[in-house]
Amino acid sequence: MSLTAYLDSVKARDPAARSRWEVLFYPGVIALGLHRLAHWLYGGKLFFLARMVNHFARAITQVDIHPGAKIGRNFFLDHGFSVIGETSEIGDNVTIYQCVTLGGTNPFDGEGGKRHPTIADGVVIGSGAQILGPITVGADARIGAGAVVTKDVPEGATMVGRVARAVPVEAEGKRKFLPYGTPCDELGDPVLQRLCELEQEIKALRAKVGEEADDEAPGEHVGDIRA
Repeated sequence: MSLTAYLDSVKARDPAARSRWEVLFYPGVIALGLHRLAHWLYGGKLFFLARMVNHFARAITQVDIHPGAKIGRNFFLDHGFSVIGETSEIGDNVTIYQCVTLGGTNPFDGEGGKRHPTIADGVVIGSGAQILGPITVGADARIGAGAVVTKDVPEGATMVGRVARAVPVEAEGKRKFLPYGTPCDELGDPVLQRLCELEQEIKALRAKVGEEADDEAPGEHVGDIRA
């Protein structure tokens, strides 16, 4: 694929772009170009040189793409401050906006393995979205701004919402590391758990109100009213 065709694909997705020359100096375009070099070095087991290119790219673009990440054609990263992990796989014609993380889960056994997301063709990921773990985002799916995604996304689906809530995380020890502060395992239904907690709180409040009513003497306030 020619550079001209790639720049045109980016320009078609960005109404602010006025020319190919302008697109050529976008941080995301520069970051992708340097990543292609870093990935080539990485594939040749020149890991140190690949990391050096990665660090240089991050310094000038504020985009951190691990040299091991696999990225398809016509990838458009609009603005910077995004992170793409080592085992991430990105298909063709994917668009990612600023401050997105394609993050991984922590391998407690020390084995790397597949830890980061797979993004299929045509996906659009909104700014600030966090996609975590070895999950798959189906083709042409849309991830809304600020969404946190830890499970597979079907093709063509639109995912929105960022709800922070307590979940019953089972930890082997108090110092167990939880990557990105987000559990990616099946942890039961936290909504149902919270409803049960609220039910217990309501019962306790009713019991307390009942005890106070029993302690209050009949006609206690009658004299006050007459006075």
